[in-house]
Parts: sequence; structure tokens; C-alpha cells
Amino acid sequence: MARRARRSFTPQFKAQVVLELITGQKSAAELCRQHQLSPNLLSLWKQTYLERLPVVFQADEQRSAEAARIAELEQLVGRQALELEILKKASGLLPAMAHAGGRWS
Repeated sequence: MARRARRSFTPQFKAQVVLELITGQKSAAELCRQHQLSPNLLSLWKQTYLERLPVVFQADEQRSAEAARIAELEQLVGRQALELEILKKASGLLPAMAHAGGRWS
């Protein structure tokens, strides 16, 4: 007896199917027939969707915090690049000063 290969579904497909179910566009039975899904699988997708729904709104807050951290790190890198450039220029001047007077002033 040949085994059927497992189908895999994209997250976008799952979201679309669950959205059609939740909004009432189609019933669970219609969606299962249309897409050849088991009712248990559709129920699992719906349950997962509902459990993870609050995370959607947390993501905005998290992105804001991440964006602020990125901006802070970019400023730090900018300051360090400026300091490095100043140090390079200063190190180029030091040997010239040493040779000019024979000692540090």
C-alpha cells in the first residue's frame, strides 16, 4: 500500500483559511471540502491562530524598542568612528612633533 506524501501549507495559506473561517465567509465543512483538509487540522490552525493573536500587537511595541536600540547603537558607532579618525590624525602628528624638537612638548 503506497503512503500519501504529507502536504505542507504556507503560513499565508493557513492564515487565509482561518480568516475565512473566523469571519464566517465559509463554514469549517466548506473549507475542509474545498482544500481537502481534515477538520482536526483546521481546528488546530484556528486554535493556534487565536492563541498567537495577542503577539501581533506586542510585535509593534517590540519593534519600537528594537528600533530605538538600533538607533542608539548607530550613534555609538558614529561616535567611535569619529574618535578613531581623530586618533589617527593625532598619531600622525606625534612623530612629527618628536622629530621637530627631539622631545615631547
